[in-house]
Amino acid sequence: MFNKENLINKLLSSTWSFLLLLVAILILSGCASNPKAINPSQVGAEQTAEYFPLLKDKRIGVVVNQTSRVQNMHLVDLLTKHGFDVQTIFAPEHGFRGDHSAGEKVKSSIDAATGINIESIYGKYKKPSKALMSQLDIIIFDIQDVGVRFYTYISSMHYMMQAAAENNVEFLVLDRPNPNIQYIDGPILEDKFRSFVGMHPIPLSHGMTVGEIAKMIVGQGWLSIESKKVGFDYKLKLTVIPVKDYQRQDSYVLPVAPSPNLPNQQAINLYPSLCLFEATPVSVGRGTDFPFQVLGHNNTFVGDFSFTPKPIKGVSKNPKLNGVLLTGQNLTQTDIKGFDLSLFFNWFQVFEQNKVEFFQRPDFMDKLAGTDKLRKSMLAGQNLATIKQSWQADLTEFKQQRKPYLLY
Repeated sequence: MFNKENLINKLLSSTWSFLLLLVAILILSGCASNPKAINPSQVGAEQTAEYFPLLKDKRIGVVVNQTSRVQNMHLVDLLTKHGFDVQTIFAPEHGFRGDHSAGEKVKSSIDAATGINIESIYGKYKKPSKALMSQLDIIIFDIQDVGVRFYTYISSMHYMMQAAAENNVEFLVLDRPNPNIQYIDGPILEDKFRSFVGMHPIPLSHGMTVGEIAKMIVGQGWLSIESKKVGFDYKLKLTVIPVKDYQRQDSYVLPVAPSPNLPNQQAINLYPSLCLFEATPVSVGRGTDFPFQVLGHNNTFVGDFSFTPKPIKGVSKNPKLNGVLLTGQNLTQTDIKGFDLSLFFNWFQVFEQNKVEFFQRPDFMDKLAGTDKLRKSMLAGQNLATIKQSWQADLTEFKQQRKPYLLY
């Protein structure tokens, strides 16, 4: 006999079973396609069992800033909590707390929370004195980098490694992921354009972590770079604690802004492409809520987006074109990653067409690029493809050179 109620119940049961199966498939397929969406990697600083034994009974110096976090605690607070003897905090560009504008001098002081001495390594002195180093047994470097040669934290690391080698002090790098690790591009730095915004013969976007760069600096004998100790045999006891469960193809969203003008992931993505504009009259949005996410000028421009730079305490003390209404491009929603020279090239062409000087600071441009060839080739009228092709052979050589130092 036909039972209408039984039939409806069976249909409902089948429908629910199908929907549950569909949801399970979607969840599993989503996980498979994006396995690293929540940053499950364990950074070097979190692996205390690996490096705490190295610190026992040693006088410690730390090179840290606001990114030096272990879960919800600063590395300095973690070390002091466990009774380690932290003697000195070395403050790089932007300061120990990350509250100094780009280029602003960092002053030595005392950390109010711990009473530990803070020594500036950004300003007149980039390397601590022998007297200060004699009070230390080991230096810890734990700062988040963004994978671009002119981001000055790797220059600060170089000087601190040099000081450690000169004074027989150990050097420990607690590694962190590089949010731009998948991108290797741009010209290799040439010796005569070496400066604090580029010290090593690596590409503009180098695709390495700070731990890998530290290994390469030692392995390639680069510690002698910028040294006044001619003939000094640099030997450094270097230890790197790698990131656990991390691979080069993994994407990584930074949990803490690495510096005041890189406030979010979009700015970090665009930084390799936009920083060259710092040598031109074009604003990259310093003094706005979206630094390194816009481009603009007051009378020569690409695009129709408007903004006005204004001073922001601890972020941009005196931004370019301060108080002037600018017009240009809003890049907050673009998917540009790595080093995209086309943005820079397009703005250059518009300035050339309007007979307005684009390379306003040519010396600084060459330091950022690591060469004068990029600027000169643009002025000579070479096309974009030819310019980009000019550094491909060097990139191939660099990729081979760095292989022994890769950790991931």
